[in-house]
Amino acid sequence: MAINFNKAEFILSATVPAQFVHDGLPQVAFAGRSNVGKSSVINRVVNRKNFARVGASPGKTTQINYFKIDGRLYLVDLPGYGYAKVSKAERDRWGRLMENYFQSAGLIDLGVLIVDARHKPTADDVTMREWFRGSGCPMVVVANKLDKLKRSEIEPNLALIRETLDLGPDDVLVPFSAEKGEGKDALITALAGHLKR
Repeated sequence: MAINFNKAEFILSATVPAQFVHDGLPQVAFAGRSNVGKSSVINRVVNRKNFARVGASPGKTTQINYFKIDGRLYLVDLPGYGYAKVSKAERDRWGRLMENYFQSAGLIDLGVLIVDARHKPTADDVTMREWFRGSGCPMVVVANKLDKLKRSEIEPNLALIRETLDLGPDDVLVPFSAEKGEGKDALITALAGHLKR
């Protein structure tokens, strides 16, 4: 039975580990740098303009946001990382919240790491990949902002992302444009494929 990604509802924003959802439904955790368009990717997947809040300035997601999809799974929007204009104390708080989430056994079923298709993944992106690997869950990498690349740049850039993140031949890398919708079907197929059980 196909999952209806258009049927989405906001459930809660967790600011402390006690608020994490433990109800047995699969959780797909979305992670990415503050300005990589994470909320825009989620909005494109659920077919809504401003569903996951898109901040005018990066670093708007400061808690872990849960969106229930079709009553069958959660898209979990993690705080963006690598944004310098917030206080160190605030960054440390986000970091602890994320660590607690990753260390909570059995929460994450699938990780979605969003990187910028135009640039080599950052050290923070590599760290995030390690966190997903360490949690033992499968991971899909989404190369967003594809629409900003020339055709001739796409393949070399995707190859650089694969190499930098040490992706194997079986790791899924989805070229994506939240702006144009390119890659949406491939991402939904990847999400649904990992959650069939």
